[in-house]
Amino acid sequence: MRLFFVVCIGILLHNCAMSKKPLEKVNGVSFVASRDIVNETHTNPVVDVGANYAAIMPFGFLKSADHPEIIHNTDRQWFGETRAGGKQYIDELRKKNIKIMIKPQIWVRHGTFTGHIKMSDEKQWKALETSYASFILEYAELAQETNAEILCIGTELENFVNERPEYWHDLIAKIKSVYTGKLTYAANWDEFKRTPFWDELDFIGIDAYFPVSDMQTPTIEDCIAGWQKHKPIIQTLSETYNRPVLFTEFGYRSMDYTGLEPWNSDHTLKSLNFEGQSNAMQALFETFWNEDWFAGGFVWKWFHAHDRVGGDECNQFTPQNKPVETVIQSFYTVN
Repeated sequence: MRLFFVVCIGILLHNCAMSKKPLEKVNGVSFVASRDIVNETHTNPVVDVGANYAAIMPFGFLKSADHPEIIHNTDRQWFGETRAGGKQYIDELRKKNIKIMIKPQIWVRHGTFTGHIKMSDEKQWKALETSYASFILEYAELAQETNAEILCIGTELENFVNERPEYWHDLIAKIKSVYTGKLTYAANWDEFKRTPFWDELDFIGIDAYFPVSDMQTPTIEDCIAGWQKHKPIIQTLSETYNRPVLFTEFGYRSMDYTGLEPWNSDHTLKSLNFEGQSNAMQALFETFWNEDWFAGGFVWKWFHAHDRVGGDECNQFTPQNKPVETVIQSFYTVN
């Protein structure tokens, strides 16, 4: 009888282990908002690179980092930056069986970093809170309407989060009353350790512009070594909160020293280096994509007009029509 009991328990545990399927990796692209309506001409390249997810990025605008009113969903914006445009993009991507993360973002005039948003007094903070709630709940409604798999509740808003933590806890509760899917927040690479609400979300979201190499043309090996000072911290956070990590943005420019300051988008930098971009990307995939606690991520960034972007004279982030596109495809099509 005892032997029978042990055998039954063993079979039960085996069946439970077999039934626990690993999470599907998010092999995503950050699908840039444009002036245009999109069609399968624009979505086919997303399929071709092997992506199974796309981040749709409507925008709100601030006049300055200390101004509280977010302008959003107006007829003065590009089509893809609005709610109607986001829905049209989602509908077209759905036709290709692409899953969706809606990732509303803030643009501060003159390109001021969103992490520096900071109000001067309590009245201004309250005004910003009201405005941001209106902005994000607009897209929580869209996420629910379109059954988007993931909603990102903010991107690189460190000062706002740090100064007003109770607001964010309350906002998350409001979002959950509107949207029933999975939630994340896109913390900057040097912010994520201090984000106070990971236990209230489904993914630890990181915009993964970690410095990994100071070489002019970084090698795969050098970048893998460079990740070793960051990876244990990321994994420990995942284990602490029992949440998978999602790279809400990741990518490298096709330029010299691409692994030194990967967040740098300075358009005055003119060097071209496709080998370094490919090597850095290969290293990121090799470091993270086979880890069970790692959910995947979204390449920064992917433009709708595939045949008109990237190429051999472009040193910006987009991988399109560059050697690194093949690197991405090789990982996305097997994971």
